[in-house]
Amino acid sequence: MLNFIYWPVSWIMWVWHWVFDHITPNTPGGNGIAWALSVIFLVFTLRAILYKPFVKQIRTTKKMQEINPQLQAIRKKYAKDRVKMTEEMQKLQKEHGFNPLLGCLPMLLQIPVFIGLFHVLRSFNRMATGMGQLHMTAEQTRNTGNYAFNPEQVQNFLDARLFGVPLSSYITEPVSEFQAFVQPGQPIDFTRLNIAIVVIPMMIIASIATHMNSRASVARQPEAALENPQTRMMNMLALYVFPLGILVTGPFFPVAILLYWMSNNIWTYGQQHIVFGRIEKEEEEARQAKQEKLKANAPKPGARPDRAKKNKSSGSGQAPLSLDKSDDSPEEAALDAASDGDNTNGTDDSSSTQHVVGSKPKPGAKPAGAASSKSSGNSGSGPKKQGTSNQRNKRGGKKGRR
Repeated sequence: MLNFIYWPVSWIMWVWHWVFDHITPNTPGGNGIAWALSVIFLVFTLRAILYKPFVKQIRTTKKMQEINPQLQAIRKKYAKDRVKMTEEMQKLQKEHGFNPLLGCLPMLLQIPVFIGLFHVLRSFNRMATGMGQLHMTAEQTRNTGNYAFNPEQVQNFLDARLFGVPLSSYITEPVSEFQAFVQPGQPIDFTRLNIAIVVIPMMIIASIATHMNSRASVARQPEAALENPQTRMMNMLALYVFPLGILVTGPFFPVAILLYWMSNNIWTYGQQHIVFGRIEKEEEEARQAKQEKLKANAPKPGARPDRAKKNKSSGSGQAPLSLDKSDDSPEEAALDAASDGDNTNGTDDSSSTQHVVGSKPKPGAKPAGAASSKSSGNSGSGPKKQGTSNQRNKRGGKKGRR
């Protein structure tokens, strides 16, 4: 039923055993070391394949922590409407590109591999009588292949020793099954105590490593996430329940499975350090880039604001043009002031801008005093107009002499 898991696991283990068997052929316990390294590098191969999903898991977890206050607000707002609550939460997650499945994918993929490795290791010794076991004799076990491994490799695995005990042996294994680990007719060269001496320290190391990995992960969580009851419960499980679970179930696990668990925790600890460090570096670079952009847009100390840009950006139109009369003499300025109040046609210019008394003059508008003098000039007598004309002629003659 699960052959699609058992065969790939056994093939990866077969490849690594072939590699290390050629590296350590003549060393004491070389077979045991080669088989142990094949299990360890099976873990490393799996985790290397799951590296990208692991990075996505970390990013998904951080994004979940960021939108968690908004999710809590939705839960509170639609507490009595479960359908609406689900719709709003899915909408919020979609807007932020959040996929809950990515947060569980690496862990979900490790579960079948763990089951597959456990089954393959147990299948080297088929003398067990439990559910799914074949209840073979020792001789039948040693002459039956195990997925990717032929009978000769099965015998090599059963004869291999790590710290003096077989790799698929475990503390609670019945003594009657020990016969498969030796050649027919040979005495058994290990005891249950020997297995316990090897397994118990491995159980403790695996439990502590699991706790330390969980502790490092919890330490990186923000305070807002730690206030969530569900997060606190999951942290409690990861920090204490799972490590204690290894101590409770350890006596039922083969030596190679505890090797798998230890190497998996070692890889996870190093991978977390690298991935979290890289993500923190990216966030720091993004924060510095944002600060530099704000500094570039901010006005320099002591600099005046650019009013022309401000007027342009506010959509107030072009600034009114002003005539520079600083080069005129006082007499010319007086003549200009007098001529501004006179209309040669004796009528008001319809194109001029009128100013309402008591209001603030608009840009380019004439003062109220000029408008009143203009009206009074138009209603005045002829000599006044003639005097004005003489003044203009005088001004023109003066400019001609220049």
